[in-house]
Amino acid sequence: MPFYVSPEQQMKDKADYARKGIARGRSAVVLQYDGGILLVADNPSRTLHKISEIYDRIAFAAVGRYNEFENLRLAGVRVADTHGYAYDRRDVTGRMLANFYAQNLGMVFIESSKPWEVEVVVAELGDTVDTDQLYRITFDGSVIDERDFVAMGGSAEQVTNSLREHHRKDASLEEALGAAMTALANENGGDQAPDPASLEVAVLDRSRDHRTFRRIQGTRLQRLIEARSTGDTAPTASEQEDTSDGEAGSTDATDSRE
Repeated sequence: MPFYVSPEQQMKDKADYARKGIARGRSAVVLQYDGGILLVADNPSRTLHKISEIYDRIAFAAVGRYNEFENLRLAGVRVADTHGYAYDRRDVTGRMLANFYAQNLGMVFIESSKPWEVEVVVAELGDTVDTDQLYRITFDGSVIDERDFVAMGGSAEQVTNSLREHHRKDASLEEALGAAMTALANENGGDQAPDPASLEVAVLDRSRDHRTFRRIQGTRLQRLIEARSTGDTAPTASEQEDTSDGEAGSTDATDSRE
């Protein structure tokens, strides 16, 4: 006789499986500051990125199983490029991409025996702080319109509580990075801030035209961290490294969690 499991129990088991898989990874945070949107992830890998560019003013951040969210990222890049080419670049929006990801994750969650162990944030830079958009898409395809900041993966609840205490929407880039580092430190018990070598940091910079995504790494990241503690002037966005992710992401087929 076939073993019967009720639909409610199947959905619950899938959700528990996905949550446990995501919680084993390291956290990532996305937060607003006075000059744009800051994305920070605890990620020791220099090549397997959790944070990437999707389109001119849209960025992607994810946690969970790498090969699964990398497939989502590549699909999003293709959809954005195709839609922008067929219509207009201004027609490519964060909400459109969030709905696209939600449909795919929801279909996998319902139809597949194994759900994808991923959470995704789509961040769209607006003309002002009030018009920025942050969309969080969970493993079951739910879309949440976030405000000010969002934390996901690892001990997301602890990280969120820390961001509520330390984050300000009108903060400078140095202050926003400090709040993100403090929040990620709370994930590990608050003993110490994460090692700068294991941080992946990027911004959507409102002062730039066209492509606003920029990575902050190496000596520039170190100078920014030092500036937040000393009060010195940090490197401006125009001085940051001009590297961005298009569709040419890593082709590594690993499925390690990050």
